[in-house]
Amino acid sequence: MLGNNIKELRKNKRMTQKDLAEAMRVSQQTVGAWETERAIPGADTLSDLADYFNVTTDYLLGRPEKKDDNTKTADIDDDDVIFTYEGRQIPKEDLELIRRIMRGTRNDIK
Repeated sequence: MLGNNIKELRKNKRMTQKDLAEAMRVSQQTVGAWETERAIPGADTLSDLADYFNVTTDYLLGRPEKKDDNTKTADIDDDDVIFTYEGRQIPKEDLELIRRIMRGTRNDIK
């Protein structure tokens, strides 16, 4: 995966292995070894490659860019947030009731 990604990025820039080797200050053989995965760039070089190609190190390594779990958080005490349930806004009075329940002060509930 890493080797293929380096090779694809290099080709997209219309670079030869020699061009990339000069940019990274390594030998052409080293670039060839990366692309065939006979060698793996060290952490610093991996970071330099990511910077050079304007990608993340995760991209180079073939990992997902980010985990998309769609989790959203908001503090129930944040009055600037509109809370909804089943598509309808939760009334302020109900939010106050929820706050009291969460704080453990149920004796105030009517």
